Amino acid sequence: MYKYFFKYLVDFLIALTGLIILSPVFLALMIGLHFVNKGAGAFFTQKRPGKEGKIFKVIKFKTMTDERDASGNLLPDKERLTKVGCFVRSTSLDEIPQLLNVIKGDMSLIGPRPLLVQYLPLYNEFQRRRHEVRPGITGWAQVNGRNAISWEQKFEYDVWYVDHISLSLDLKILARTIQKVFKREGINSDTNATMEIFKGN
Repeated sequence: MYKYFFKYLVDFLIALTGLIILSPVFLALMIGLHFVNKGAGAFFTQKRPGKEGKIFKVIKFKTMTDERDASGNLLPDKERLTKVGCFVRSTSLDEIPQLLNVIKGDMSLIGPRPLLVQYLPLYNEFQRRRHEVRPGITGWAQVNGRNAISWEQKFEYDVWYVDHISLSLDLKILARTIQKVFKREGINSDTNATMEIFKGN
């Protein structure tokens, strides 16, 4: 019952409440990033696969400028990442806009992280099971190793979560997530430069 009904209700209420409480922070970051990003805007959106592989646009705060070299190519990430952007990332504040994705029903608070669309054709039958539920802002794989574990292990954690969803498990993951955020240990790694590209099996 929780997996098919109450989970979304809990997600919606917590996300809405969280967005209201964090609205001053949200507004301050939106204005601040608009300026430090040198006109590149405060938000970053990217297409990601959701439940059943349905494509949606994930929303995050933009932490890099759009500066380019003489040939028109984007400069390396480390050169475009601002000091403010670095702080926003290290404190996971860049994830706050994803509460809007949760309210819209594209995402859940807890679930497998939404990966890149280009990975969809590379999944085997077992790996595709991660899309049986809505993707999450944080998840079981993120609080159990993040970049320190292999892709195979990540998918095993994701599918294990799909098969064991419960309110108590979600609360456990949420508690671990908060702990990592306060320790400034980023848990959302799908755009992190240290994460190797998934090439399939």
